[in-house]
Amino acid sequence: MRHSKFTKVIMVLASIFIMTLYPFGTESQTATAAVSKPAEREPYGVFLSIDNSDLSKLDKYEIVVIDAQYFSKEDIDKLHAEGHTVYSYLNVGAVENFRDYFSNYKSLFLGEYENWEEEQWVDVSDEEWQAFIAVRLAGELSRKGVDGFFVDNCDVYYNFPSTKIFNGMTNILRGLMKYDKAVIINGGDRFVDEYYNKSGSVSDILTGINQETVFSAIDFESEKLTKQIDKEREHYQRYITKYSQEGADIYLLEYTTNQSLAHTIQTYCTKKQFKYYISDSIELD
Repeated sequence: MRHSKFTKVIMVLASIFIMTLYPFGTESQTATAAVSKPAEREPYGVFLSIDNSDLSKLDKYEIVVIDAQYFSKEDIDKLHAEGHTVYSYLNVGAVENFRDYFSNYKSLFLGEYENWEEEQWVDVSDEEWQAFIAVRLAGELSRKGVDGFFVDNCDVYYNFPSTKIFNGMTNILRGLMKYDKAVIINGGDRFVDEYYNKSGSVSDILTGINQETVFSAIDFESEKLTKQIDKEREHYQRYITKYSQEGADIYLLEYTTNQSLAHTIQTYCTKKQFKYYISDSIELD
């Protein structure tokens, strides 16, 4: 999900987007209230490439997703004091080369993550990895005071489907649920569906689902933000609708600089009462 580079093409489109998208985007909001009245916050924002020097970027959002490994407890306390709910990114199925523990787990690497060359898939069946994620890292984040975990790369099960990978992911998620905090799975449809088929419920492994690119898409070859194909969009819509009906909180994370597409996303999410965030950058900065 994270990436170390961002193309000039998308940055140009982003600048156009910022200047034109006021009614529908989540990155800016038309000022309709009196000066003395504080602006109403957007429900949801995802910012994985910022640090504590950029906290002002979070002002407009109620729920914020950050990579809290790079924030202090005092930073989290400040965000709470300002009225934010704070979820931390937690990469459970892969590891990026900028993490200080990257080299510690090379023996568990399953292969390079397509389109994200700095990232490696990890064998989540390994008990040491499970403990590292669910006990050490999650424990550190919990002590900082985060309100939940934004869990990425459960799709390791999609890429490496096996009983041991399934069981390893299950152990990690059940471990995270023990903190009595929000556990939002990013994507992970194949794993979540398999778990539901086996258990008849997902309430013991997650509290919500964030789905990327339901309506938008990222074309890595042409380095453009595009529109999702109908087949994929319909699949994702069925997925999030199913688990919304099972009681999961639903979040959409979209990438577009297209005003019309942003309006479509906003209309859909408002009707369904889903939270959403539209970013003009795959860097989520």
